[in-house]
Amino acid sequence: MPVSQQNTNALIHCRVEIGGLNAHLFRVTLTIEQPSALQRVSLPVWIPGSYLVREFSKNLQGLQAHQGARTTVPLVQLDKCSWQIQCSPAKPLVLSYDVYAHDNSVRTAWLNAHRGFFNGTSLCLKVEGQESSPHVLELPVPKAASGLSAWSVATGLTAQKINKQGFGTYRAASYDELVDCPVEMGPFWSGTFTTRGVPHRFVVAGAASTFDGARLLADAQTICETEIRFWHGNKKPLFKNYLFMLNAVDESYGGLEHRNSTALICTRKDLPRVGESKATEGYTTLRGLIGHEYFHTWNVKRLRPSEFQSYQYGRENYTELLWFFEGFTSYYDDLLLRRAGLLDNAAYLRLLNKTINQVMQTPGRLVQSVAQASFDAWVKYYRPDENTPNATVNYYAKGALVALCFDLTLRKEGRAAHGKTLDDVMRALWLSCKAGPMREADFAEAIKSLGGRSFAPELARWVHGLDELPLKALLQAQGVAVFEDPAQMAQRLGLRVSESQGVQVQTVLRGGLAERAGFSAGDEWLGLEPAGRAPTKATPQAGQVAGWRMSRLDDLLLYAGSAKKVIALVSRDKRLLRLELTLPPALTTWRLAVQDAALVNEWLSPKD
Repeated sequence: MPVSQQNTNALIHCRVEIGGLNAHLFRVTLTIEQPSALQRVSLPVWIPGSYLVREFSKNLQGLQAHQGARTTVPLVQLDKCSWQIQCSPAKPLVLSYDVYAHDNSVRTAWLNAHRGFFNGTSLCLKVEGQESSPHVLELPVPKAASGLSAWSVATGLTAQKINKQGFGTYRAASYDELVDCPVEMGPFWSGTFTTRGVPHRFVVAGAASTFDGARLLADAQTICETEIRFWHGNKKPLFKNYLFMLNAVDESYGGLEHRNSTALICTRKDLPRVGESKATEGYTTLRGLIGHEYFHTWNVKRLRPSEFQSYQYGRENYTELLWFFEGFTSYYDDLLLRRAGLLDNAAYLRLLNKTINQVMQTPGRLVQSVAQASFDAWVKYYRPDENTPNATVNYYAKGALVALCFDLTLRKEGRAAHGKTLDDVMRALWLSCKAGPMREADFAEAIKSLGGRSFAPELARWVHGLDELPLKALLQAQGVAVFEDPAQMAQRLGLRVSESQGVQVQTVLRGGLAERAGFSAGDEWLGLEPAGRAPTKATPQAGQVAGWRMSRLDDLLLYAGSAKKVIALVSRDKRLLRLELTLPPALTTWRLAVQDAALVNEWLSPKD
């Protein structure tokens, strides 16, 4: 009998306990009731939703195998993340090991005296051949002497037998479900709301005393209601409950979607505060993140790339469709905030404006298509360096603009005909793909059917080609005015810099004035002097200005005056260089505004 078909109804029991707070160790005991004679186990190398091989096994230590109370059985490591155990199939096999947990992100695991968190992909070994078996996760109550009496547990797994704080046992139908339900532990804040009969829970770790939990709950409920209505109209969603887990820290941002939960991380100061009614820029961004990850409950967790029909946890899983699953989600996260009434038209256009300028200021958009960027996420998007903006395009940002172009094209062409929009295409895909695997051909067919014509030329140019997107014409046709304002100095020079401690060059953009002058990533731009002064010229008299020290890029025009060229004084590898720099022309950047309110409202206003 093939290994993949063995013991599909046997129980896998995974016990996770706190092995050492100060050592940041989780202690894991995995019990396999009916092992194979040569049982293989493995730990994933990546986590779905974050497309990078992260080598989680680097944190696993002290793996041992036992059958019976004292019988150690042979265990052999096969590769970087797989092991084989020679054992008796008639007895339960028990594996024990520790996992170092000190990555305070949404992707791995974290444990200290204030908080515990883990994804199953970081802690739970996969039992080869029994992936479809029921799994039990046991989270024992911390020992009384541990000082963790105030800790509680939150997870999207189905509770089996738990106490009031959530410690106890949970059940998963398979390994996939087990590792797709992260666990939050600690003295976190917790609140609940119900939307369309579905209970939602929001837990927040690390918040300051000024945190306004009631406002966060109210806004999250509005977002959830809007998105459920987008996908299902007046019907109930297909999930029975949902959990938001938010970790507030000094400085970070991100999220990772799961089947009925999401792990979020944000900067502590971006949380809503008691007594403040106006949403800060940071809180607006956080609400967009909440909407983005919740939208993924439909668009990537259920409606998903056909290549993700069955995850392969031991290697990269490639797809060209991240422009759709991440990009279209990025289009709808802010758009649905507007339709939920949490943004006005001007605020939404400012967010869209930011995305447009981000893409237009990336030379890589003329080098790599957004479909290629999706495929290369494993080696490019998640491994950024100083050349990334020159070599690739962000499939989140450009994918959102591709969605915008399809939506506005449908609206423009459909006003006198079919009246369909991208909203209709998304819902049609949900039904036609039966909330399951999707191919690009499915999208092409859905938009053709609803739009009344083939969109193959647009797919070729916008998704697989390098053509500039027709953003200005489409926005203007939808009642949006496009103004061109003076660009910031960094864009005009073709630089990305840090100005926290002087002017540190991080990226030199392809084809820009800085590249022509000879700037390089890692340079420190110290100052400038007039062009044409020979290095050997006699030292100026006392009090005469030979040049200027720079602390920020805006100093350039202040000290250069009307000169068309200057000498940039640069430190590189402790060498002092003089680079002749042509001063930048008056480049522009876009600014969007409402021109025809009726057309803009047709697109952006809340829908009944």
